[in-house]
Amino acid sequence: MADAVEVSGVCKRFGSLQALDNVSLSIQEGEFFGLLGPNGAGKTTLINLLSGLARPDAGRLSILGRDVVTQYRASRRLLGVVPQELVFDPFFTVRETLRLQSGYFGLNHNDAWIEEVMHNLDLTDKADTNMRKLSGGMKRRVLVAQALVHKPPVIVLDEPTAGVDVELRQGLWRFIQRLNHEGHTVLLTTHYLEEAQALCNRVAMLKRGSIVALDTMQNLLRRVAGCRVRLRLAGPLPAAVEPYLSEQADGEHVLALPGFRALEEVLAALRTSGLAIQELVVEQADLEDVFLQVVAAS
Repeated sequence: MADAVEVSGVCKRFGSLQALDNVSLSIQEGEFFGLLGPNGAGKTTLINLLSGLARPDAGRLSILGRDVVTQYRASRRLLGVVPQELVFDPFFTVRETLRLQSGYFGLNHNDAWIEEVMHNLDLTDKADTNMRKLSGGMKRRVLVAQALVHKPPVIVLDEPTAGVDVELRQGLWRFIQRLNHEGHTVLLTTHYLEEAQALCNRVAMLKRGSIVALDTMQNLLRRVAGCRVRLRLAGPLPAAVEPYLSEQADGEHVLALPGFRALEEVLAALRTSGLAIQELVVEQADLEDVFLQVVAAS
């Protein structure tokens, strides 16, 4: 399968800040790919380079084989970007905004697709509303619609659900997943790690401008063995269990266990102590555990 996005040896510096340091990765056509990292890791810088808003100091980036620097127009037509910032023109309605965006890509008769996008993003009732009168969540929906208006084969979502309600989040993901199943490549950055875990096939993690992890979701989750136990007892935590304690608040003990054998040891210690268990929840490791472990170790 061909690469939808290729990043090879990319470096970018802003003054004394090394925003990206020899970053290389490839995303296959039709993949749902996650780009994760703490604030300032370089995620948005990489997206700006892919979309042509900045130029790399070294290295090469391409969209479906088109170089983003030397073939800017061709690569940009293949890309739809939802930016992190709320950027909009206050003088147009939602429908006018989407028609104008279509015109940037030479699409003069695009109303049927515009109506479909507005319907899927629950914007139909706001189609003739001026942009400045929309709530923040509605403005973000319009940003998503703008990115999709020319049916780009590669879709980049930079924190698309930041500050939006649960209903929009679910509706957005249903639509994006549909497009992904139809063959569109999706690159997602998000701080909602449960979203990334549910949606992405592969994930790259950035820290201080470098990739510190790049693997399938399944392999990344295997990195963190063991489980987490949330426990409420009718008394103090036994001394034999204290080495596993990771958090304690409001009468709840959170234990980090290396495996289920340790869980058997904890239960045996509780039986020996004679303490009644009021509540016990066992949780398997998730992407947040992997993220914290990888970032802390790098």
